[in-house]
Amino acid sequence: MTQTPPPGGRIPLPALAPLPTWPRLTSAIAPDPLIERQVAEIVAQLTLEEKIGQMIQPELAQLTAEDIREYSIGSALNGAGIWPHGRRHATVRDWVELVEHFWTAAEQTWQDRPFRIPFMWATDAVHGHNNVHGATVFPHNIGLGAAGDPELIRRIGTATAREVAATGMDWVFAPTVTNPRDRRWGRYYEGYGEDPALGHAYGRAMVEGLQGGPAALRTDQRILATLKHWIADGGTADGRDRGTALCSEQVLRDIHAQGFLGGIEAGAQSVMVSFSSWEHPANYDHSPGGGEPYNHKVHGSRYLITDVLKDALGFDGIVISDWDAHSEVARCSAGDAGYAINAGLDVLMVAGREAWQSVHRTAAAQVRAGVIPQERIDDAVSRVLRVKLRAGLWELPRPSERSLTRPDAVAVIGSPAHRALSREAARKSLVLLKNTPGLLPVPRTARVLVTGSAADDLGKQCGGWTLTWQGDDLDRDDLPGGATMADAVREAVGDARCTVDPDPSLASPGEYDLAIVCIGEDAYAEMRGTVRPWRSMGYADLKRSYARDLALLCRLRAAGVRTLTVLFTGRPLYCTEEINLSDAFVVAWLPGPYAQGVTDVLFAPQEGAPAQDFQGRLPSSWPRTRDASAVNGLPAHLPDYRVPAEETAPEGRHTPLFPVGHGLSLHDPAPAGGPLPLDVPAAAPPAPRVGGPLRVLDALGSAYRLRVGGHNTWSREDVSLEKPMDCLIVRATPFPTPEGTALRLLFKGNPAFVYAESPFGRPADLRGYLEAGAQVRFAVRVLRQPSAPLLLACHDDYPAQPGVDLTARLREAGPTDWTTVSVPLAELAAAGTDLRNVDVPFMLYTDGTAELELADVSWCLP
Repeated sequence: MTQTPPPGGRIPLPALAPLPTWPRLTSAIAPDPLIERQVAEIVAQLTLEEKIGQMIQPELAQLTAEDIREYSIGSALNGAGIWPHGRRHATVRDWVELVEHFWTAAEQTWQDRPFRIPFMWATDAVHGHNNVHGATVFPHNIGLGAAGDPELIRRIGTATAREVAATGMDWVFAPTVTNPRDRRWGRYYEGYGEDPALGHAYGRAMVEGLQGGPAALRTDQRILATLKHWIADGGTADGRDRGTALCSEQVLRDIHAQGFLGGIEAGAQSVMVSFSSWEHPANYDHSPGGGEPYNHKVHGSRYLITDVLKDALGFDGIVISDWDAHSEVARCSAGDAGYAINAGLDVLMVAGREAWQSVHRTAAAQVRAGVIPQERIDDAVSRVLRVKLRAGLWELPRPSERSLTRPDAVAVIGSPAHRALSREAARKSLVLLKNTPGLLPVPRTARVLVTGSAADDLGKQCGGWTLTWQGDDLDRDDLPGGATMADAVREAVGDARCTVDPDPSLASPGEYDLAIVCIGEDAYAEMRGTVRPWRSMGYADLKRSYARDLALLCRLRAAGVRTLTVLFTGRPLYCTEEINLSDAFVVAWLPGPYAQGVTDVLFAPQEGAPAQDFQGRLPSSWPRTRDASAVNGLPAHLPDYRVPAEETAPEGRHTPLFPVGHGLSLHDPAPAGGPLPLDVPAAAPPAPRVGGPLRVLDALGSAYRLRVGGHNTWSREDVSLEKPMDCLIVRATPFPTPEGTALRLLFKGNPAFVYAESPFGRPADLRGYLEAGAQVRFAVRVLRQPSAPLLLACHDDYPAQPGVDLTARLREAGPTDWTTVSVPLAELAAAGTDLRNVDVPFMLYTDGTAELELADVSWCLP
């Protein structure tokens, strides 16, 4: 039975209680003896290689139909930004035909056998079917958490399932049920909030929406859900992506496991493991003495995967790895997943073609050598077959003939009903932090200035995982039917009363009754969105473009214009100055491309329409200070909670500015007192003096660790000065010159960066070089000019911090003679580079192709 929130109210979430042990769960999809017999019959007839083929999940760009037939591949996925034939705007029919192409190859695999095993297609659908052009995009999870409405989540799950099914796909890697504990984490917005009860209720509701019950799951209008990422990926020290959780097992159960517990009870059929680590004595090495010591990666944890998830909790579905994550486990590599398989992984998501083929060969050899027990392989394959049977894949017609994919089917991708649901979710997620009585709702006759960096920016509204991985290059053609805030305000008041100017001069401030100042973070996803531990969490401190928003609010206040600020963000940020400068302040989170959901609440209703009020409440505490990065609230169900070292006790200067559950309605009186207290940053100490050049790569080699990262290579590859390194995105070849070692770099056309990293992992204050007028200097020969901007940066988190485009400078360089390129540090500083904390003094980044040779890299004094 579902509950409907009362008018203007919220249904309380079910209360949680401390868990003294891991609980045995009862899934809504119970074991079926008939299915178990069918599984056993098929497993008994499979060869070892066929079994391992069911455990391998390659990525679309690295897989052919012939591969499926040769290796008996059981499933495939399309990563974010990977589309049929590379077409960003591929049609729904393109997707269906592609899925059917691989489905047919799998059918041919078994045509001479007395049984068949259907193929499964998986996709990331983390806020709607977000990789497909024209699909409905919903608010990200942090905003849905603010809505506090599990029934809304269930309806979003059902709508997403129908749109995914309409492209012929079977399986999604959602929902993310992480509990984010540090605002610096670049995936913070993928969690519903810091309250474990929210994750528990929402994990259950989203699984119910995506899968339905046992009968609904067997139809062609529901899909398999995946709970991710097991476990504590949101609890790493310093909010590091792929970092280490240091918490107790009690905290693991009571906080980080709650979304999984609710989702498994709802019948979730797969769980994806986290890239992160858990350092704890319970996390044992399951094969001691076998070589390199176990490095605590969850992907290699027999304790967390087998002992806890499978045996203690009773989860009997598929445990799947994250993208190439097995390669980060000690004693594994890109082409060897043996230790991780023995830990309990059932399906291995391996992107690169050479890597997944090597994993297949190596696993078979390790079974024959007794390194991997045969029963471990049989368990994995049994789980895959069990889930496929529960999903009714044997009874479903081919992808092009299903009820939502047939040419005569009613279109559901981006349907008006689904977009209306997204608009409703955006409306319910808005949190009002400040309101001057009489300002809201805004009359539709008002003369309005729409301004700020997010005034006309769909990327800031949608965030990452929107058509592409980072979601940072969206335009209007990418999101049909989308509306920016500028569009939505024009729709509310009419073109004649709406002026859109992101950075107005305000020569005539009296022209406007109100300025709606739209500010917000640029789009980001994992890794690029992570904020380094030494950086401020102040909105205006993060980027120069964000600081211009603060300056704009100052100008508006000085001009006497009333201001309503709308913040688009994936996490709570220190923005007390912005709040103080605003007459009203609304947190819109990442509401998606239908900004009418925001203006529905900001503006008075149209005649005959219902009046709207702010229903959203903070799902996470709001910081009082610039350095309040870790969660600073106490879980309501843990009265004896002992705040771990990675978190912040909610007291003193770290008492939240606004606690979890805070949010105003239109009818609340204005709070007493004056402006909110500001956190004034301490003055920076004098820059350390420098006495000579900073060597990066010269005749003596490098004092830094040279590395490559980027597309499909986010675990980073080391670059040697002794031998070549070749990966999917970059080939690096060292060679001698009369002056010393040089490096030939081939960028292959995917996002990639090559950088020199401090071997100590700590940043250095290098402002002294700036004060001394130093330059970043290197010698270069360009064998192939860059096909896209090639940027120089002094950090490894571009574009979170800026870079300087070298393309024009490199045009002067040729393939034979060495050319010296010099970039003044003043140019990097002017772009916004933080030279107080430099851990990477040299990085080259590009999305395109290029081939060049580098030598004599240093920071040189005049």
